[in-house]
Amino acid sequence: MESLKVSQIDQLLSQLLTMGVDAGQRILAAALLFFVGRYVIKLLNKLFARLLNRGTIDAGVKTFLRSLVNILLTVLLVISVIGALGINTTSFAALLASAGVAIGMALSGNLQNFAGGIIILLFKPYRVGDFIEAQGQSGTVKEIQIFHTIIETVDLRAVVIPNGVMSNSLVVNVSRYDVRRLIWTVSIEYGNDVDYARNLLTKLMQAEPLLLPEPKDKEGKDLVPYFVELSAMNASSVDLTVRAYCKAADYWAAYFKMQSLFYRTINEDDHLNIPFQTQTVHIVKD
Repeated sequence: MESLKVSQIDQLLSQLLTMGVDAGQRILAAALLFFVGRYVIKLLNKLFARLLNRGTIDAGVKTFLRSLVNILLTVLLVISVIGALGINTTSFAALLASAGVAIGMALSGNLQNFAGGIIILLFKPYRVGDFIEAQGQSGTVKEIQIFHTIIETVDLRAVVIPNGVMSNSLVVNVSRYDVRRLIWTVSIEYGNDVDYARNLLTKLMQAEPLLLPEPKDKEGKDLVPYFVELSAMNASSVDLTVRAYCKAADYWAAYFKMQSLFYRTINEDDHLNIPFQTQTVHIVKD
């Protein structure tokens, strides 16, 4: 009787040892497959990036495809590791399929962002390198990923905005056209000669090389190069609206240069004065 029990214990220990060795081999194989797979994925991502760079594909499409391929390869690696562990991948796939509806509802926002990314790549409201204004932020588009668009602001902040929002809301693409219009408000005192101020400001713009003397719109039609008109009569000033055109790349340089020039010229001119807010007080004596 005792010899029978010892034999059963030996068989049990032998089975446990066999199972342990088998499980250890599976875990070791899965770990090896995981690390090798990660290395291979990195190589494939680099190779895919090189292939994309050789073509004339839009930069936004490149970042989108790289992100998509990386996710697909990672999913395949996870399924392979699960198979190496001895888990039935068929049943695992069935489990994922059955949970697809719940996962889809939970990730509905990401699915919307994915669809938004497709719309952005198809209709191209903006591209990588464009300067845009969206969701209260402004900056240069650095990447268009599967779910998000990354822009870099002028103060070097990386802003990540969901593609679903970008495809369904207002986006101002400042870089769409080669020419931009500049607008200034120049104020003078009451009593100053408006015609004199108009001629003076026009001559300043005509002499500035950053401003375009013969601007044209996207269709090639001529635009009014210089515009100066009285736009408002405020409590303490007469305001002139001044407009001109420049190349998109020169926008800020031209804007600040002319702003300083307008101030300096009016301040030094004997016929014009910079207005200051004034208030008249009448004292009534009893």
